[in-house]
Amino acid sequence: MMETPVTLSSSAAKRINAILADNGEADFLRVSVEGGGCSGFSYKFDFGKAFEDDDLLVERDGAKVAIDAMSLPFLEGSEIDYVDELIGASFKIHNPNATANCGCGTSFSI
Repeated sequence: MMETPVTLSSSAAKRINAILADNGEADFLRVSVEGGGCSGFSYKFDFGKAFEDDDLLVERDGAKVAIDAMSLPFLEGSEIDYVDELIGASFKIHNPNATANCGCGTSFSI
């Protein structure tokens, strides 16, 4: 049995399920990596209705996350989390591949 290269925390799964329950337009969270941002790459979060053939599907507690094949090498070994802190609540990626992160938490370099 192969281990999933990306994991989803229980708090992220809970938040995804809550958002999707209020939004009949989407069935899953899509996480991708794009060039740009303060540190060279940035995480992008969208909600989607249709999976692509090359998507990796990560599931936990009924929550589904799709990651495209181009983004997967940048996210391998990562955990998608949801944190609620004094400065705000957001999805965060705990990425062991990142050598530097921006203060905003959405930008990184490898």
